[in-house]
Amino acid sequence: MKNYLVKQVFSTLFYPLLFVLVMWFVFLLQNTIQFNFLKLGVLPRNSLGLLGIITSVFVHGDIKHIASNTLPILALGMMLFYFYKKIALPVFFWLWLISGMWLWIGGRSSDSYPTYHIGASTLVYGLAAFLFFSGLFRRHLRLMVVSALVVFLYGGIVWGIFPIKQEISWEGHLFGMIAGILIAFNYRKEGPQRRVYQWEEEEDDDDQDQPWNIQPAEEVNAPQNPSEDIKITYTYKEKEKE
Repeated sequence: MKNYLVKQVFSTLFYPLLFVLVMWFVFLLQNTIQFNFLKLGVLPRNSLGLLGIITSVFVHGDIKHIASNTLPILALGMMLFYFYKKIALPVFFWLWLISGMWLWIGGRSSDSYPTYHIGASTLVYGLAAFLFFSGLFRRHLRLMVVSALVVFLYGGIVWGIFPIKQEISWEGHLFGMIAGILIAFNYRKEGPQRRVYQWEEEEDDDDQDQPWNIQPAEEVNAPQNPSEDIKITYTYKEKEKE
């Protein structure tokens, strides 16, 4: 039992923690060597910014920026790998890739004022959207509780998809959220599924006997064995003679 719990904790925490450690390693590295890490961000519609689709999630502007993404990545990532362990890795990968690609295509930038988009908040929004909508799409009670918990903890992040502050990549937030919704819908039939109880199956069987399930008249009146002769007897009354 103890080994099982240790294995569960390890499998749940390993990937989110590893991702966060790489984030902090890159942050410490960019503050110790002379290299402009902004070049590892997403530069929309520029071939030089294609690498940022993969690397931008590890680059952060300051300590406040990386700290604000650390706890959500850990919390939402652990929820993903605990409740959706069979599909967690592909879901995380597709959230990362799709949100980055969309940001490269539709992010804010111009020739006169190039804009690099950095930070793991695209993944934060993608994870939150996936966890919320996946429970709803599956109609799974326990996962819907997780959806409610996500709303309680991170419901306020929805304001980040609007262009309120110009220094924030609201496009990354928006694309991350849309990617989370679409991936939740795509994977709705994989991973944990809602239990179908016996009484629900019996209810479906009973529907077959309801009065509105009427067969066509020719099927009801058709003989069971067409080869059998059918004998018809008429009953009538003769007309009385005058």
